[in-house]
Amino acid sequence: MSPSATPNWSVVGIRPSVPSSPATARWGASAGRSQAQHVVVSLTVGTLSRRLRAAGVGGVRDACRDTATSTVTEPPTVSVVVPMLNEEANVDALYERICTSLAQERFELVLVDDGSTDRTPELLAELAATDERVKVLELSRRFGHQPALTAGLDHARGAAVVMLDGDLQDPPELIPTMLERWRAGAEVVYAVRSEREGESRAKLVTADLFYRIITRLAQIELPRDAGDFRLLDRRALDALLAMRERNRYLRGMTVWVGYTQAAVPYKRAARAGGRTKFSPGRMLRFSVDAIASFSHAPLQLATLVGLACAALALALAPLTVLARLSGIYERGVPTLLGAILLLGGLQLMTLGVIGEYVGRIYDEVKQRPLYLVRRTRNVEAADEEPVREVSS
Repeated sequence: MSPSATPNWSVVGIRPSVPSSPATARWGASAGRSQAQHVVVSLTVGTLSRRLRAAGVGGVRDACRDTATSTVTEPPTVSVVVPMLNEEANVDALYERICTSLAQERFELVLVDDGSTDRTPELLAELAATDERVKVLELSRRFGHQPALTAGLDHARGAAVVMLDGDLQDPPELIPTMLERWRAGAEVVYAVRSEREGESRAKLVTADLFYRIITRLAQIELPRDAGDFRLLDRRALDALLAMRERNRYLRGMTVWVGYTQAAVPYKRAARAGGRTKFSPGRMLRFSVDAIASFSHAPLQLATLVGLACAALALALAPLTVLARLSGIYERGVPTLLGAILLLGGLQLMTLGVIGEYVGRIYDEVKQRPLYLVRRTRNVEAADEEPVREVSS
């Protein structure tokens, strides 16, 4: 299928086709000139984009599209998986920067639309129509960031797979450095934020508090200030995708699988466009998922609090008897009410912690799919393969 052909529409839950590799690009002096006037030159995507913009010809999509051949013969070296939710302001810039960064690599771009309500699905469809390296998955509704990211990972076919957010806070230009570490032997390469721009003081403080808590409570050693931006070798990815738990914390799961891991520091930029999709409530839910997925500490804490209350009651019992015998005992309704409220609150808190874990067990028992795909683009029928799912 040529890059300009209509994208193949495929069935739900299958992997995408093998992408093409970057090759010779076509660049014309004017969009209105005939094909005979076009000059074939070998250009990097960055040079091509600059010339097109300077001449006022074509656009970002044309520049990146022309670097791909029309035949698909080899699997990609690297897959870049990007979950997207209402990111219409960032689609073109994301596509251009990834193409520029990976101009020398055979790559595919797996874009997952997580139920966007703006023009994001239309823009992704246009990209897929002009570049068959772009694979698009449209989920049936909004399933959340982690399930959407998992959907892209399920369909990625590269020897190395990069997880990247669509807000461009994490720079695609860091991917070549991550690939260097991968080729040097690392099987998981995670990017560590040395600086964070464009974030409020409250966000920085709460993020720091979260990393301190999860580091102390987690049963594994989680890298501090490392987000979802990371590269996984195919072996590490297959191990990750074998875990189909519903309440997912991929940052921890990629560490849990082990293998050789390496860190790459970077400066995190402010959001390029649009607004964050993580409200305080979602951030709190995400934090609870992280702690509950990798720690039994909340359950153990509830047990310790119960033991402490029981010990306090036993210690106060003889004091109460002595006070009664000494004649200094006075009835204290406020004190009694305070004790009841304290113990009642502790009991409810303990039940809540237990309920959180029981609810997770209930989610696993139902065995619902992590996500449902409504539509795929640039997925060849010859490459159909069911998405990894929980075995009954």
